[in-house]
Amino acid sequence: MAAFKLVSPKDFIPRTFELFSKKEGYHPGLLGKDLTAGLTVGVIALPLSMAFSIAAGGTPAQGLYTAILAGFCISLLGGSKFQIGGPTGAFVVIIFGVITRHGMEGLIIATILAGLILIAMGLTGLGRFVKYIPYPVTTGFTTGIGLLIFSQQIKDFFGLKLTAASPEFVVMWRENFRALPLFNGTAAALGFFTLAVIIVIRKFVPRIPGAVAGVAAATVLCQVFKLPVETIGSRFGGIPQSLPAFSPPVFHWETVRQVLPDSFTIALLAAIESLLSAVVADGMTGDRHKANMELVAQGVGNIAGAFFGGIPATGAIARTAANIKAGAVSPVSGLIHAVTLLLFILFLAPLAQAVPLVSLSAVLMAVAWDMSSLGRFFRVLFKAPKSDAAVLLTTFVLTVLVDLTFAVEVGIVLAVFLFLKRMIEVTGIKDGSEGLGAQLIFGHDRSEKTGEAIPEHSGKIEIYEISGPFFFGVADTLQHVLRSVAKKPRAIILRMRSVPAVDSTGITALESFNHQCKQGKIALFICEMQESPRKTMERAGFIAAIGADNVRETLAEAILIAGDL
Repeated sequence: MAAFKLVSPKDFIPRTFELFSKKEGYHPGLLGKDLTAGLTVGVIALPLSMAFSIAAGGTPAQGLYTAILAGFCISLLGGSKFQIGGPTGAFVVIIFGVITRHGMEGLIIATILAGLILIAMGLTGLGRFVKYIPYPVTTGFTTGIGLLIFSQQIKDFFGLKLTAASPEFVVMWRENFRALPLFNGTAAALGFFTLAVIIVIRKFVPRIPGAVAGVAAATVLCQVFKLPVETIGSRFGGIPQSLPAFSPPVFHWETVRQVLPDSFTIALLAAIESLLSAVVADGMTGDRHKANMELVAQGVGNIAGAFFGGIPATGAIARTAANIKAGAVSPVSGLIHAVTLLLFILFLAPLAQAVPLVSLSAVLMAVAWDMSSLGRFFRVLFKAPKSDAAVLLTTFVLTVLVDLTFAVEVGIVLAVFLFLKRMIEVTGIKDGSEGLGAQLIFGHDRSEKTGEAIPEHSGKIEIYEISGPFFFGVADTLQHVLRSVAKKPRAIILRMRSVPAVDSTGITALESFNHQCKQGKIALFICEMQESPRKTMERAGFIAAIGADNVRETLAEAILIAGDL
C-alpha cells in the first residue's frame, strides 16, 4: 500500500530546515562554499533578471524584485538543495501576452492565483506526476519558446521603431520586416558585438559568466563613444534604490474570471520548469529533491513577489547549474544570491542606467539559442520513433502559433494515444498478467531470481530486469536504482528480455543512468534485448555511447564479462 501513498509529512520539510539536523549538519566551512556560489550566481542573475522582465513587457526593477523576493522564498522553503528561482525565459512569452490583454494589474492577479494553484498542487501530491510529461513534449515547447523569445528581440536588437509590439508570431514578424529597412545600424553593431563577446567568453573563459561580460563590455563601449542607442535610463528612468512597498491588488471577480486561464498556464509552466530544473540538479549532484515541497515553495515565492510588484518566477535551470558548478552545497547559496541582488539595488542601482537595451536583447538571443537546444530537437525528430517525432512537431508548432498550454495539452493527449496504439501493437494478453507497465526487479538472491549460476567473485555485480514497455511513465524509476544499492557495485547488468519497445524518454533515462554509472566508475551492461528496442537505441546512438562490447545476447555472457572486471 505504501507505493500508492501520494504524500508523507517528510515531503513537506524544506531542505533549509534539514541543515541543522544531525543527518545533514552545517558548519562555517560549508558556508564559505555557499557564499562563493551565491555571489557568483547573483552576478549572473543580475542582467538576466532585468532582460527577462523587459522582454516580457515589465521594467528592469520588476525583474530584480522578483529574483530577490521570489528567489529568497524558493530557496528558503524549497524541496531542492540547489534550486535558484527567479524570472526565466520560459515565462517571457506568457507574461507578454497577459500584460497585452489584461495590463500589469491583471498579471499581478494572475501570478497570485498561479501561486495558490502551485501550493494546491504540492499539498495534494501532484508534484510527483508533473515530471512524467513526455520528453518530446518538453523539448517541443521549450524549442518553441526559444523561437518566440528570439523573434521578440529583433525589435530592440536592430533598434526598430514599432508603434505596438504584437505577441502573435506571424504578426510580430510581419511588423519586424516592415520596419527593418529603417533599422538602427549602431544598435545592430552593438548587439552583434555583445553576442560575439558572449560566444568568445563561453568558449575560451567559461568560468566567467558570458552574459555579464557581454553586457559590461557593451555598456563601456556605449559610454566611451557616446553611442546613440536606448539604455535602461532613457527608457525606464533607472532603477529605484529600494524595494517597493507592499501593494496587494484589488480583486474584482470579472478580472479574476478573465485571467484564470492564464493563471493555470503560469502554474503549469512553473511546475514543469521548476521540477525539470530540480531533476537536472539531482543528475549533477546525486541528490534527490522533494517535488511537492518544491511546488509549495514556488507558489509562496510567486505570491510574495506579486504582492511587491514582481512578475512570475520559477526554478532557473541555467542559474541552478551555475550554482552547482560554483560549489554550492545547500539552499543557503540561493539565499545569498537573493541578498546579492538586494545589495545591488540598495548601493549600485545608478550603474544600471547606462546599460544599453540592445545588449540585453543580445543576452536573450543567446538564452533563446540555449533553450531551443537544436541538437535535442533534431535528435528526437530524426532518430526517435515516428510517433515521438509527431508529438514533438505538434507541440512545437502549436506553441509558436497558438498557445503554450494548448500545445502541452495536445502534446500529452497525443503521446498517450500513441502510447496506447503501441501497446496494442506490441503487447499480448496472457493468463496471470499483472499489467502492462514496466518495472525494475532487483534480485537480492541473484541465483534464485535470474536462474543463472553466478561466480563467487561477482558479489559486486547487481542485476536488474526491466519488464514491459519502457516509456515516459516509468523512465524516472531507473534514476533511483543507484540510490537503492546499499554498497556500490563494480558492475550493473540490465536484463531487457521482456522489453518489447522503448521511446525517446526511456532512452534519455538510460543515457542519464549510464552517465551516473560512469561518474561512479560502475560498468554498465545490457543483455537480452529484443530487436525493436535494439534498433531504436542504435538509431538514437545509445549503443555507441555504452559501447558495443557492453551489449550482450545472454545474461550468462554479461555476468562472465562483468566478473572479469
